[in-house]
Amino acid sequence: MKTSAALLAVVALTLTGCDPAPAGEPVVRTQLDGSDPVEEVAVAAEEVEPTPTATPDANSPCRPATFEGVSLTHCIADPATHRIRASLAPSSGDKFGTIEGWASGRNESDIAFVMNGGMYGDDLKAIGYFVQDENRLVELNRADGSGNFFLKPNGVFFGSNGRWRILETDTFLRTVGTRPKFGTQSGPMLVINGDLHPEISDDGPSKAIRNGVGIARDGKAHFVISNAPLSFGQLARFFRDELETPNALFLDGNISSLWDKASGRMDSRRVGPLIVVENK
Repeated sequence: MKTSAALLAVVALTLTGCDPAPAGEPVVRTQLDGSDPVEEVAVAAEEVEPTPTATPDANSPCRPATFEGVSLTHCIADPATHRIRASLAPSSGDKFGTIEGWASGRNESDIAFVMNGGMYGDDLKAIGYFVQDENRLVELNRADGSGNFFLKPNGVFFGSNGRWRILETDTFLRTVGTRPKFGTQSGPMLVINGDLHPEISDDGPSKAIRNGVGIARDGKAHFVISNAPLSFGQLARFFRDELETPNALFLDGNISSLWDKASGRMDSRRVGPLIVVENK
């Protein structure tokens, strides 16, 4: 298995060698808590260092947290006071592929926070289901493959009119007949109906800056991004045990980014799909 993985890594590097991906652009996602280091994300060294935490602001929906010794930032979107929509980071320009590039020239007055919202390909576009302003840009991806996105079950974070949900991909396909106002597919699921994803180990060797989203029983969406590398198991347990979200979805790792306008935090890692939380 190690030899095969190494060969795959060599092939991947050969294919991308003629046109190197910009620093921070995902090439191959690591296997879920796998011990094989060749399946990592190609990122600049400075982008995997711990994220400096911004000074908390009383008006911010984001707050510092610590879980099992790891610094986190926890942001809450409340359907009573927030709207959620999906967007895409710009694919061109001086600050392409960044939240800062997306924010340039926009009216920031209604923005609560913005976080990266799912995995993407070399073109910075979503590799799974993606709905922006009720327009389906990418269809549901049920293919098999390697890497985190394809570790089944994966899932969809979506919503309309203040009702936000996370469902496994197959359940979404069977039960959701109306196109939502926003939607983004990622993987794997972290928490499924109160249980951890069956493939997640307690504290595997793969550590990275990671983020995810979970929906609580009261309908609020909890967004979590680590400020230092942590394992899938730690992130999943934080959603299950601390936030008590019955369902939670992994969004991405190493490129995970947050713009918290109130505290002044603006991460600069390369991103693609975005989740935009606005004040009503």
